[in-house]
Amino acid sequence: MINLIIDAVNEKIVFVIIANKQTYTTRHINCRENFDKFMKLLSIFLDKKKIKISEINRVFVNLGPGKFTSLRISLSIAKAISLANNISLIGFKSHDLVNKNYYNLLKLEKKLLKDLIKPVYSS
Repeated sequence: MINLIIDAVNEKIVFVIIANKQTYTTRHINCRENFDKFMKLLSIFLDKKKIKISEINRVFVNLGPGKFTSLRISLSIAKAISLANNISLIGFKSHDLVNKNYYNLLKLEKKLLKDLIKPVYSS
């Protein structure tokens, strides 16, 4: 099973792939320039790991709290991937990450939000 995790609510944009006990991660500065090329950054990451979007089984996306632009871009991309490829979309909140351990999301999957994805904006 291949899991894509998109987390763009903090100072870094983080893409994580967890597949068959393997973890691949890339980080980018959370800035306007990287939001403009968000999908390109994700595509480059997947290409380097030789993973096609059609091979992904689940997409996890951080719902916040976070900045408006960070959440809107990451949610839009996650929803588009999910809808276009009939992939499960699962939302999580920053507090679900204990010590930034993304493996915890796989254990918590049944407790996390599915389908109804509501962002939490910081003030």
